[in-house]
Amino acid sequence: MALTSFFSLPLPSLHQQFPSKYSTFRPIIVSLSEKPTIVVTQPTKLPTRTIPGDYGLPGIGPWKDRLDYFYNQGKNEFFESRVVKYKSTIFRTNMPPGPFISSNPKVIVLLDGKSFPVLFDVSKVEKKDLFTGTYMPSTELTGGFRVLSYLDPSEPNHEKLKKLMFFLLSSRRDHVIPKFHETYTEFFETLDKEMAEKGKAGLNSGNDQAAFNFLARSLFGVNPVETKLGGDGPTLIGKWVLLQLHPVLTLGLPKFLDDLILHTFRLPPFLVKKDYQRLYDFFYTNSANLFVEAEKLGISKEEACHNLLFATCFNSFGGMKIFFPNMMKSIAKAGVEVHTRLANEIRSEVKSAGGKITMSAMEKMPLMKSVVYEALRVDPPVASQYGRAKQDLTIESHDAVFEVKKGEMLFGYQPFATKDPKIFDRPEEFVADRFVGEEGEKLLKYVLWSNGPETESPTVGNKQCAGKDFVVMVSRLFVTEFFLRYDTFNVDVGTSALGASITITSLKKA
Repeated sequence: MALTSFFSLPLPSLHQQFPSKYSTFRPIIVSLSEKPTIVVTQPTKLPTRTIPGDYGLPGIGPWKDRLDYFYNQGKNEFFESRVVKYKSTIFRTNMPPGPFISSNPKVIVLLDGKSFPVLFDVSKVEKKDLFTGTYMPSTELTGGFRVLSYLDPSEPNHEKLKKLMFFLLSSRRDHVIPKFHETYTEFFETLDKEMAEKGKAGLNSGNDQAAFNFLARSLFGVNPVETKLGGDGPTLIGKWVLLQLHPVLTLGLPKFLDDLILHTFRLPPFLVKKDYQRLYDFFYTNSANLFVEAEKLGISKEEACHNLLFATCFNSFGGMKIFFPNMMKSIAKAGVEVHTRLANEIRSEVKSAGGKITMSAMEKMPLMKSVVYEALRVDPPVASQYGRAKQDLTIESHDAVFEVKKGEMLFGYQPFATKDPKIFDRPEEFVADRFVGEEGEKLLKYVLWSNGPETESPTVGNKQCAGKDFVVMVSRLFVTEFFLRYDTFNVDVGTSALGASITITSLKKA
């Protein structure tokens, strides 16, 4: 939660608490109508082809591509039109922001499920300073440190810092389920009150507050509302994240004003200096036991604190902020039949577990698990991945082989790779039971949201999201808690700078 770098489980013993090995899953017997089939084609000898596309004139080409990407076409049409033009899912183009923020916006785009995984192979691609793409935000926004997300696994600090994140999860694992229940019960009670008063309720702002409170309570043992930080956490994070991501966002201002303010020059870090200090003070005050472990690993308190702040606020909070509304959008559209099946499955297993949500109970909810994976496939919380070729490479799409030179930048837009029609049947649809059963589980290797296949695990030697299993678990908890409380719901969907804006228009209690 790339926004995906937090709490993971490289150790076999920890996977017993946050399982991710699909070979241990029980056979899934639930099925819905029109079950999709696997349509992966057999490998054949492919022709070698020169990578199509171009970068245009210096300055002008990147600027024109930027306008197309944000305003004239939008992201999806930007890529779709070039796939049609070049008759290829691999091509050359410029990626925002371009001048004057990015010195080199040239990339080779990978848009299919076959070529995309090269971005995860750290023996072939370097990940140094590529977390946000063709530019890197100022380290003034992270206390002067290059935090974990920007480190390549070959750098010594990468292993140390990732181990620190693993320790955080293992030391607080028993608090996750109870603190999620406590925090999101408060959130649902607020939703109920707003629905009663107004007949509708916004999901996003309440989810933001609940997500931050949950992370603080479960992982740092403190309720931020009872500290000097109060309820300001999400707002402070929002401003701080904007200073880092504004080169690749749009805020809906008039086109040329939006482009001038957000994409042409870097906004100065001093704009959020006081806000960031408040967040830093909060984490420094509540991380004493983590600092002991950090010092054992050879990490200073200051560097540890800036990394813990980034992992919690950018990666984990950012992921929950974006993904939960996107997931609820898809579940709402799935309709009352899916809602009923989810509610029946969830309530039955929780009842069998003595009325409490447990890891083992959730493992026996095949439809719920499939719904979470399908939401991660359809709307991955981080859409873009980058890697720089360490050597001359050949990359295969479904149709051809392409040669890449050492030093060239590779870019993958994940929503295309995870909707590859040569891998997924009905790829554009949200199919609730897509990953149910043995055949469905075979498709999990093509779910790539975590900067790696869902069937693999994060380690200190790769760049897969350190919080992969944590994110899956809290997403399952959200769906489980929701359908224990409600039968069905409807929403209106709007847009925001980061993901969907959700308004609940009807909510039927259990």
